[in-house]
Order: sequence, then structure tokens, then C-alpha cells
Amino acid sequence: MSVGGTKDVHNHALKSRAAWFSIFSNAMLIVFKLIVGLLSGSIGIISEALHSSSDLVASIIALISVRAAAKPADPSHRYGHEKVENISGIVEGLLIWAAAMVIVVEAVHHLIDGGHIDHIPLAIAVMVVSSVVNAGLSLYLYPVARRTDSAALYADAAHHLTDVYTSLGITGGLILVRITGYTFFDPVLAICVAALIMWTAWRLVSQSTRVLLDEALPPDELELIREKVREHRGTLIVGYHKLRSRRAGSKRHIDLHVTVDDRMTIGEAHDVAEHITADIQDMLSNTEVLVHVEPSTHERDDES
Repeated sequence: MSVGGTKDVHNHALKSRAAWFSIFSNAMLIVFKLIVGLLSGSIGIISEALHSSSDLVASIIALISVRAAAKPADPSHRYGHEKVENISGIVEGLLIWAAAMVIVVEAVHHLIDGGHIDHIPLAIAVMVVSSVVNAGLSLYLYPVARRTDSAALYADAAHHLTDVYTSLGITGGLILVRITGYTFFDPVLAICVAALIMWTAWRLVSQSTRVLLDEALPPDELELIREKVREHRGTLIVGYHKLRSRRAGSKRHIDLHVTVDDRMTIGEAHDVAEHITADIQDMLSNTEVLVHVEPSTHERDDES
């Protein structure tokens, strides 16, 4: 006998508002950076505008994915649509990687051909404003991502946090150009920015891929589940085994076998399974639990 349940604590409207806010902010930053980048001739600022362009696309993808993930299960997708968020994480990571490659190519051209940077104080001011805006966006998105357990919003927040570091790096390069007069600092710092962007892209793709491959829940969460099930040993159950877990977007999927006294009726065993399911769902938000009940003669090691 198996009992399953779902307890969805997501606020999908909150996730959509966060994604829209990210889209609007990225669009404003792109226009701001492009204007100043073209006026000054700074490859660093232009590269930042390209990076923000990739972030804008990523934010749009995040909005689409959180809306798609919110759709309920249907006959063709019995486990729901939550993995759309993880797919979006991979797409966002690849977009960031592509933007980083463009930055590297442009920076190398400027190193070879040289260049002239004008309006440096204005360019520095743009980067400082960009850092502040991106820091604010990251501080806004991370709590929303944690509250809703959204993989797409986590990725978007990570993008903006990376932008803070890259903007500060470009600012450092422009200050060095201003002090020394050597313009090569600008493309060199742009390449450093690109390397950081590539690292962020790799992490996003890696994290999303692990979820798509049904990686188990983190060890600390698995231990919480084991402790909760052990609390019922000796009162409701004899033991448990075949504990399995995975994630799909922001939803956790858990299934396990519990053994009960052979003399239990079907109704009593059903109540035991429902009780364990409810306890796990109260402990871990947005979790779907499947409990299979077996007679005590099937008892074996917990970890088998």
C-alpha cells in the first residue's frame, strides 16, 4: 500500500513579480551602460552591457520558467512541471558562457590594437551605480528564492551578485587607466571579469544538471527524514528501508518502505503511512512523499 501527498507552499505571484522586477532593472542597466560605453570607448563597460544583456535574457527565461513550473500536473506530466526551472538554469548558464566568450574576444582585440578611453569619471560613476543596483537586486532576489525554493530565481540572484563583482572589477580597471594612463588595464580587467562569469556559468549548469539527473537530496535533509521516521519506530512501525529522494525544480520527492506489525489491518497500516507522510511534509516544505507499507517479515537494514 502506498500513500502520497503534496504540500505546496510556493507563492507563484511573488516569484513572477521578482522576475519582472529583474527584467525591468536589467533593461535600464543595459541602456545606461551602452550609452556610456560608446561615449567613453571602454571595452570594459561595453562588455558589462553585453553581460547585462545576457542577464536580461536570463531574467526573461526565469519568468517563463517559474510560470511554466507553476502549472499543475496533467495526464502527460503526472509529476508536474517543476523541472522546467532546472532546464532554465542550464540555458541561463550557457547564455552567460557565450557572453563571456564575446567579452574575451573583444578584450583581446583591444589589447592587440590598443584603444582610447574618454569620459573616465563618467564611466566609473556608471560602474558604481551598476554595482549598487545589482547588489540591491541580489539582496531582493535571494530571500524570494529561498522563500519559494525557486531554482530559476536562485540563478537570477547569482547573476546579479556576479555583476556586482564584475562591475567593481571594471571600476578598478578604469581607475588604473585614469591614474597611469595605460589603457591596457581596461581589457585585462575585462578578461578577468569574463573568467568570473564563466565560473558562475559552470556552477549554474552543474547544479541544474545534477537535479535533472535525479541527484539525491542533501545529506542534512536525508538525515532529518531518517530521524523523523525513526521517531515512529516501536510505536507505529518496526523499521524502514529503501529510502529514496530527488528534486524537481523546487519540489522534493521522497519515497520509502516501512514495515509494520503483521497483525495490522489495511486501514491501520494506511493511517500509519499517512501519519509519516504528514510528519515529513510538515518538516520539509513543498515535498511529495510516497510511503509503501510492508509486513514486519520484510524488515531489513535501513540503508539497503
